[in-house]
Amino acid sequence: MAKDDYISIKEMAESERPREKLIKFGVSVLSNAELLAILIRTGTKETSAIELAQKILSISHSGLRYLADCTIEELSEIKGIAKVKACQIVAAIELGKRLAMSNSKAKLNIRSSRDVANVFMEEMRYYKKEYFKSILLNTKNEIIITENISIGSLNSSLVHPREVFVSAIRKSASSIILIHNHPSGNPDPSNEDIKITKRLIEAGKIIGIEILDHIIIGDGNYLSLKEISII
Repeated sequence: MAKDDYISIKEMAESERPREKLIKFGVSVLSNAELLAILIRTGTKETSAIELAQKILSISHSGLRYLADCTIEELSEIKGIAKVKACQIVAAIELGKRLAMSNSKAKLNIRSSRDVANVFMEEMRYYKKEYFKSILLNTKNEIIITENISIGSLNSSLVHPREVFVSAIRKSASSIILIHNHPSGNPDPSNEDIKITKRLIEAGKIIGIEILDHIIIGDGNYLSLKEISII
């Protein structure tokens, strides 16, 4: 855009300004770029906040999903986004993730793999690395706590029974659900996934803490090893 064609948000019709639209019509009518522009607040001398937001969303073909796992350093490299604005964006994204998780975890009674997927999908589907977690349950199948066991490519050296069961014993867990993500988006289990699962099941039998399921999170989908009769 030529400098003469540049229009700041203040120069827009009031009905077209993101903040005024939000107040008058509600948050649902705003585009992703408009919502991001409200966080950014100001643009540069040549670029409005909305245009800057559009530029950020076009960095990756994944669009809005780019923000789910971006860092302050990555955002700060964009012209017009200093560390303060980068912090605002990253903080807002993290609040959204925590809000999606907070109420759903509180004393949630786990009755199916779908219940687990509903709680953890939005958190884990965007991970760029594999995260292996154990979900500790009490006798009512309510979540006590979720533990991070390993980060990185899944293998038996990283996911050792002692790492899985030490906290379960301390927390007096009745049972455990295993869960990890596949950054590829495909939740089909690998041979290593199956091997680790069976190893932990056997360890659980000795200790007296049952492994109820192992759920693999993909991109908007999931797979339960119990449901495909591996457990």
